[in-house]
Amino acid sequence: MSLLRITSPHTHRAGRRTSWVMQMVILATVPGLITQTYLFGYGTLINLVIACLTALASEALILKLRNRPIGFSLSDCSALLTAVLLALALPPTVPWWLTVTAVSFSVIFAKQVYGGLGNNPFNPAMVGYAICLVSFPVPMTQWIGASEIIQAGAVPSFSDSLAAIFGSLPTIDSYTMATPLDAFKHKDGLMSSEAYASIAGLQSANLVSWMYVNLAYLVGGLLLIWLRIITWHTPVAMIAGLGLMANIFYGLDPDNAASTIFHLTSGAVMLGAFFIATDPVSSCTSNRGKLVYGLGIGILIYVIRTWGGYPDGVAFAVLLMNFAAPLIDYFTQPRAYGHKKAKKGLTIGGEK
Repeated sequence: MSLLRITSPHTHRAGRRTSWVMQMVILATVPGLITQTYLFGYGTLINLVIACLTALASEALILKLRNRPIGFSLSDCSALLTAVLLALALPPTVPWWLTVTAVSFSVIFAKQVYGGLGNNPFNPAMVGYAICLVSFPVPMTQWIGASEIIQAGAVPSFSDSLAAIFGSLPTIDSYTMATPLDAFKHKDGLMSSEAYASIAGLQSANLVSWMYVNLAYLVGGLLLIWLRIITWHTPVAMIAGLGLMANIFYGLDPDNAASTIFHLTSGAVMLGAFFIATDPVSSCTSNRGKLVYGLGIGILIYVIRTWGGYPDGVAFAVLLMNFAAPLIDYFTQPRAYGHKKAKKGLTIGGEK
């Protein structure tokens, strides 16, 4: 199967090697990593170590089998970035083998099978996440609830998190609960989102915690825009698409639809908007294409959250738009120098 790649980012910036770009993206995730660790315990940090080791080992193994230089490819830090994004997206107390499965599948099947960095048509991290979400839905949806932490009196300790990931810890079950998105999705329209959020103050605390997490990733995303590693087009369009859909349906039926703020500050919206949807390989390259691409992701997130079988849907929305990215780029080409307008439409035998 041949995928059209009409436009390419040819601009060269002194000192901006691939490894530097990947490292800056990883650095920009630190505010979100710190926030998640503070609110949900040390599980995210433990998952991060497991994911990074798995990514490096998986990539080295496949490069060895392909007779490719191992050190050169590992030094670009792309495998580490995939590992970091997966560690942040996975629940903090997910079993160790699930983290290994997600990361190894991402590196081997979603990246190296296609030829390595720059050849993968789909976001590797989201491929691994989606595979595990479909195959192991129970552990993939057991997040620690901030409200349960408040009731328990403390964030799970490092030893508790370690035992939950590598073994079985009976007391850790008292911390697990549905995320706000999952709980709202299964409330069966019995109450409005505002009434739902205020029940005993528990889900309200959980909502506030996820708001802090999303704000932390927003800070990191703004850093990436300031460093000119990404442009504003995809994140703004994705947030606008989700916000527009939420605003429309909340206005039509506020008793059964979640508010715009609820959608924008729950789940992995900001992580997806600034760190996942902006993947330069699997997303669109033209500015107009990025707007269409981001808008499509935002709309699909709302559709999946509202009528689909999964409470969030960022991974599936990104993967679906990865399919469309080459076609979007083809029809949103910028005007070539010396031509009156951009070439549009498919040509067969020299005629449209």
